[in-house]
Amino acid sequence: MTDVIQELEEQFTEAPEPIKKVCIVISKGSLEGVYPGLIMANGARMEGIEADVFFTFFGLDAIRKDRIAKIKVATVGNPGMHMPTWIGAIPGMSAIATRMMKRQMEKLDIPPVPEFIEMISDSGAGLYACKATVEMFGLDEGSFVPQVDEVITVGEFYERAAGAEIVFT
Repeated sequence: MTDVIQELEEQFTEAPEPIKKVCIVISKGSLEGVYPGLIMANGARMEGIEADVFFTFFGLDAIRKDRIAKIKVATVGNPGMHMPTWIGAIPGMSAIATRMMKRQMEKLDIPPVPEFIEMISDSGAGLYACKATVEMFGLDEGSFVPQVDEVITVGEFYERAAGAEIVFT
């Protein structure tokens, strides 16, 4: 019995294995859906952790040439806004919330999405678009900013993610 207790104590007193790689999935196209993944990818690279970011569904807006600069805060049905849905539906509310959030991020020196995507790519992180979503939305490789490394399948994403922590934002 003492051996079992000693073995358990050793297991729980050992330092945890450091994270070596993260693969982050961004599936939402709003500011509050895109930024958490970008911040995590940037943070990983700043800590020397390998990082890949996989954009799927509306998360593709963060890497689409025609949408990257137009990402807004979702005010309708967003419980994080702490206001009734009908208020979020008032014309102009999303624009006001977006301006307010962008001002706050600027004060914290958090770059706009296009600049952030470029920074993350330049840091060595991989940026990938989901092939199924690209096809479903009728897009092609030319639809994306030049920092996107490749359009890949979910299976290819899992191959790249081998041994990594997968984070879904």
